Amino acid sequence: MEIFNKKQDLKDCLSSLKAKEKSIGFVPTMGALHEGHLSLIKKAKQKNDIVVVSIFVNPTQFDNNEDLKKYPKTLKNDIKLLESASCDLLFSPSVEEIYEENISSENFDFDGLEHQMEGKFREGHFNGVGTVVKTLFEIIEPKRAYFGQKDFQQLQIIKKMVNKNRLPVKIKGCPIFREKDGLAMSSRNIRLTKEQRDLAPFIYETLKKVREKFGSENANIINEWVENQFKKQPLLDLEYFTIAEEKTLETIENRESKKKYRAFIAVYADKIRLIDNIRLKN
Repeated sequence: MEIFNKKQDLKDCLSSLKAKEKSIGFVPTMGALHEGHLSLIKKAKQKNDIVVVSIFVNPTQFDNNEDLKKYPKTLKNDIKLLESASCDLLFSPSVEEIYEENISSENFDFDGLEHQMEGKFREGHFNGVGTVVKTLFEIIEPKRAYFGQKDFQQLQIIKKMVNKNRLPVKIKGCPIFREKDGLAMSSRNIRLTKEQRDLAPFIYETLKKVREKFGSENANIINEWVENQFKKQPLLDLEYFTIAEEKTLETIENRESKKKYRAFIAVYADKIRLIDNIRLKN
């Protein structure tokens, strides 16, 4: 595996590979890699000649400076995992390399997707996501890019950005990778105390029960039920729960047979924020 810290060096390498008609698959990450990330690399390797992974903790998508400071950084272990997954190229730039002298976000219009769920609680977050992903796409120019569905709103927003900016990359959403007890894999999980970690699977257990209820119960009744469930969990603080239409991410009012829906949730374990979602059967 070759490691690059400078964008021009990476671009030069990729140009020579593209000249040989090699297809490029790309997996953007913020490091602290786990099996979920490796599953994305595996998907990318199935369809592309060369797989590039980026590790970059993007400052402009954090609305909480403490969260940015505490975000886990495990580069040595990440490199070992990438090598075990047969990653071809790693791009691990500094903040200055990506943003140069202007560490700020572009302003995007995501047709309202940015105002739902995460957007209500994390001001400027999706402008930061859009800025860094667009920048990485421009550097790497991949044929395909792979994202996990745990961040389903982010996935929809990136698809929207690619479409509106006419970027020549196919966005592939991949299934959520879970621990054996159901907890969605996340780099933040390693910050959980043992007690928090033992309780965290309650999030997915709740979502599975929501999926059962969705066939027969009103969305408002389900919302109230979820809120009551978390009131019984003193170590888990519910930030939001919503049932939304997949395409627009708008909260459901009346269920329609031809639309697809998901339940979305964000929960705090002390200061550690955990998100998850589940597809609902109509």
